[in-house]
Amino acid sequence: MIRLTRLNKSYPMASSKLHVLKGIDLSIAPGELVAIMGASGSGKSTLLNVLGLLDGYDDGDYHLDGQRIGQMSETKAAGLRASLLGFVFQSFNLIPFKTAVENVALPLYYQEVPRRKRNKLAEEYLDRVGLADRAGHLPRELSGGQQQRVAIARALISNPKVILADEPTGALDSQTSLEVMEVLREINATGVTLLIVTHEREVAARTRRVIRLRDGRIEGDGPPETVFGTASPAPAAFAHVVASTSDSAPAAVLAT
Repeated sequence: MIRLTRLNKSYPMASSKLHVLKGIDLSIAPGELVAIMGASGSGKSTLLNVLGLLDGYDDGDYHLDGQRIGQMSETKAAGLRASLLGFVFQSFNLIPFKTAVENVALPLYYQEVPRRKRNKLAEEYLDRVGLADRAGHLPRELSGGQQQRVAIARALISNPKVILADEPTGALDSQTSLEVMEVLREINATGVTLLIVTHEREVAARTRRVIRLRDGRIEGDGPPETVFGTASPAPAAFAHVVASTSDSAPAAVLAT
């Protein structure tokens, strides 16, 4: 699904260049659940931006779903993002004056899907993340965990092959973080490739592979128990985790 070969990325400085990604070699198969970790300045956010076609690279190769990603217009990059990728952000990025269902439906608006059809689909995706009864609520009327579930439903509605999540639990408390991770695990179980940038070891331990960056290079790559040197925690049951929270509607288990 994703293949990087000797990929380099730098940013111009006043009198030099800041070399951020240094000869990255990386292959991610369809359906993998991967955490990307590293200290601030390690290059993990830059890597996610390159993978998400939000930034270019200097040299090397990037293949996404069998297509070589090189220099391209923003229009072409936007088309590939719309057809292949979904995004989840730490700050949710919900439009404050639109309801949950309108926020989820937004990607389909840009694809010129008729309003009735896109809202119906948005309601179905909200149901999948356990928020059917919050469809008419504005973001300010939702908890942090609920807002992130709305953002996840929005990422899913275009049926992406890959979801890129940038610190998706960074603005949440520890319990809500684990609940959101169970939602993401269920999405991955339907076959969606999922990459999560995180600082949190507890979050990374619930993935199946951890890639650790240091100074723009991969210094560790393997199962969490190998990278961390400990056994990863047993996954909680999705339905139990969602049902156990006071801010959640009864969950419908995600289905393809």
